[in-house]
Amino acid sequence: MNTDSQHIHDSLPQTKEEQELEELEIELILEAVYKRYGYDYRQYTPNTIRRRLHHHREKLNCKHLIDMLPRLLRDEERFGELAMDLSITVTEMFRDPWVYKAIREKVIPFLKTFPTVRIWHAGCSTGEEVHSLAILLQEEGLLDRCVIYATDINPVALNIAKHGVFPIERIKEYTTNYQQTGGKEPFVNYYRTDGQNVIIDRSIRNRISFFQHNLCTDSVFAEIQLILCRNVMIYFNKDLQNRVFQLFRDSLAYGGFLCLGAKEDIRFSKVEPDFETFDPTSKIYKLRRHSF
Repeated sequence: MNTDSQHIHDSLPQTKEEQELEELEIELILEAVYKRYGYDYRQYTPNTIRRRLHHHREKLNCKHLIDMLPRLLRDEERFGELAMDLSITVTEMFRDPWVYKAIREKVIPFLKTFPTVRIWHAGCSTGEEVHSLAILLQEEGLLDRCVIYATDINPVALNIAKHGVFPIERIKEYTTNYQQTGGKEPFVNYYRTDGQNVIIDRSIRNRISFFQHNLCTDSVFAEIQLILCRNVMIYFNKDLQNRVFQLFRDSLAYGGFLCLGAKEDIRFSKVEPDFETFDPTSKIYKLRRHSF
């Protein structure tokens, strides 16, 4: 356990009464954030929310969680920083290369049968993975026919994603990932550097449209052929997972694909009967029928 984690752990409530008070504090904070800003974190898993609120409390040097509330309600910039803490931004280019290889070899042949392909990357975070997908589509001669929507709840992460600027110290890792997907070009062809960062080529960036979208509360995207939402729903409780799965089902065109993260699974959800498993290793599912 690192020093910061130990500090947070040591400050967590120990008695039953303290735990109950903290649960009430968390409930009040999340309800207030929802009413003030429209961001709904109330169905995220309790441990995730608790851990990240305590991390933010430490940054603000507050004794109790509830002490943050006046500052969060009156200072939108402060809330933006909390939203960044609550949003999960662990990502990398071509994360889990075998998934991109499966999309390249198994999904794209189906997508090529459509005159126009609509893709929704939900929970795109800071954009590494949606830019990776666009590069893959370019190599397969499909990008010009694609409309790519990249969405996230977090406006700070979206702003980073729009610019396609990533730390140069990770480029060796990203290059290795790219090569493992079956990449067809030297990876350097897709970016330039400014000494500290890599900047994805404009021809790739311009094919992606970024929008703020809340999976907890917002509505359907229509007639999508491929949805990617990877390593987002592991932080949602069961009810919210079912709500989002239904949103994805209703957004997919007949025969459309849904790609989830390694620890996510459509099994035992309410929409399981509507999907067939297309590639179990890569967690890719195919819509086989609508139930409405």
